[in-house]
Amino acid sequence: MTNEAFHPIPSNLDPAVARYDYVIPATAPWSGIVHKGETLRIVDLEGCQAVDTLFYSAADFSERYSAQDTIALQRHAYVSVDTAIVSNAGTVLARVTADTCGRHDTSAGACSCEANTVRFGHHTRYMHACRENFILELSKYGMTKRDIVGNLNFFMNVPILEDGRLAIVDGVSNAGDYIELRAEMDILAVISNCPQVNNPCNGFNPTPVRVLIWNGAEA
Repeated sequence: MTNEAFHPIPSNLDPAVARYDYVIPATAPWSGIVHKGETLRIVDLEGCQAVDTLFYSAADFSERYSAQDTIALQRHAYVSVDTAIVSNAGTVLARVTADTCGRHDTSAGACSCEANTVRFGHHTRYMHACRENFILELSKYGMTKRDIVGNLNFFMNVPILEDGRLAIVDGVSNAGDYIELRAEMDILAVISNCPQVNNPCNGFNPTPVRVLIWNGAEA
């Protein structure tokens, strides 16, 4: 699967004036509040690193990202510039404003210990996974595994095969590729920097990613 038809749409935001700048270590979780009008940038520092992400309304965590509504609204299986990130209430949580990669999935979900066991064998049962990262991070906000929904997989290459099946194949993101989203309301962003080593979504070698946030005036 190539990415030849994609034309990068970069950003003019300056990292030097971001209000927040943090490198998420390989395999680790992260979360933070992005206020309405602010811009969140996620950077794939070394390339081919899946970044599993969830969004919640900061005012009401029961309103959260809906992959189904996002796909239905835009009538496209993938996420890129101008994609509205839609909640289960039908409102727009955020909108993609810049993208230098062009391949972001929202159908394949997050890896888990249980899924690893089924797909890759019992010896993978206790490997760390995105679902466990989400549980750890959501617990800081009083949420549990029941609050995990279908997620975004930034930089993850998941082509749809002719028979309708999803395939997880080598990523197309290069070192330094990024995606930016502008918050349309105050949102909680929750990230699992994917620890998967059993399929090619991370090039079998999880690496760090960077998150930056600009306030509305800077953006």
